[in-house]
Order: sequence, then structure tokens, then C-alpha cells
Amino acid sequence: MADIKRIETGTRMSQAVVHNGIAYLAGQVGAPGASVAEQTTAILAQIERLLAECGTDKTRILTAQIWMADMAQFAEMNAVWDAWVAPGHAPTRAAGESALATPDYLVEIIITAAI
Repeated sequence: MADIKRIETGTRMSQAVVHNGIAYLAGQVGAPGASVAEQTTAILAQIERLLAECGTDKTRILTAQIWMADMAQFAEMNAVWDAWVAPGHAPTRAAGESALATPDYLVEIIITAAI
């Protein structure tokens, strides 16, 4: 049976879990109250850091789920995302609108990546 590695584990959740060569990241959010672009930039930096701790990187992302508080800001988020994604390594992706944990969070991104 494959080992399970938990990263930044707290009482409620881990920020990442690695199992069977796959890294599962918890939903990442940026600074409450920051703009969509600022939150997205911060989230993507957190994702890169967590992927590195899992032993992988953004070229190995399999899928991304993006939740936005308001789809009217979709283009602003996409501008940051598009500049960040490694050319030739775009993952599958879904995006939708949802009430997030607090009204100050505008974007949340969930990543699954191969190791």
C-alpha cells in the first residue's frame, strides 16, 4: 500500500496530500480584500510553493478548479492565469461562480498534479 504524505497539516485540513504519485492541493486563496489580480497572483505563488514541497511543479498539473465570487471578474483572473501557465503545459480546467468562505475572497483555486 502506498504511503500518504500530508503537508502543512492542521486540525481541519492539510494544504496538500500526496498519494500514489498524485499531489492534491487544498483550495488556495489570496489576501482578503485584495483585487482579483492580486489574489490570483498570490494563489499561484502558493500553488508553486506547495507543488515544490510535494516534489513536483506547475508543468505537471493535471487539473485546476477555479472558483470566483463574481464571474464578471473572470477576464482579470484569466490574464494572471494565462501569464503563469507554462507554455505547452496547460491543465484541464473548470471555472465557476460560488460564494467563497468570506466575501473578501474573490478567487479560490484547487490543483491536482502528477509527481
